[in-house]
Amino acid sequence: MSRPQCSRCLRPVAHCLCALIPNLDSRTRVLLLQHPSEVNHALNTARLAALGLNNAQLVVGEVFEDLPTLLNVPGYQARLLFPADDAQPLKVYAPEDQPLLLVVPDGTWRKARKLLHLNPLLAALPRVALADSAVSRYRLRKAPGPGALSTVEAIVQALEVLESPASFAPLLKPFDALIDGQIAAMGPDVFQRNHGQR
Repeated sequence: MSRPQCSRCLRPVAHCLCALIPNLDSRTRVLLLQHPSEVNHALNTARLAALGLNNAQLVVGEVFEDLPTLLNVPGYQARLLFPADDAQPLKVYAPEDQPLLLVVPDGTWRKARKLLHLNPLLAALPRVALADSAVSRYRLRKAPGPGALSTVEAIVQALEVLESPASFAPLLKPFDALIDGQIAAMGPDVFQRNHGQR
């Protein structure tokens, strides 16, 4: 028998995060392309980001047939937030700059690369990247390297660079609560054994 689930944040009703999800405006439009394997993941941070940003859209799939339409949003220039040797570092908007449609693949690194492989139009987008000095708050997963962030963390960091001095930190409140809840559920001994400092 499954537990009742919140229809908005998809968390069990007893652990609903909706009260912590902000309602933020951004000049940047965020398009999240989520691999289907992430939809029912307990730590679905892309959904939290999409719910907390008014100018965001979450689309689930592997092959996005409507990608040309999704990427062609009048008034925005599409950029893929994904590492590459030729990725441009994000920088603050000048007043005359056209805002970005920031396309963010969501999944494990392997699944995100698969999304790019299956959607050549996506892979062909000019890429932008974050500084790789960021440290993730995702205490339940070992990051594959410096700058490896959860989806919501990457979006917050990107928006805070582009739209400085605006703060998008409220997007991290439900994320932090989610992590704290997972740690509490496993208990301090199990957490320390599996995720403690090595």
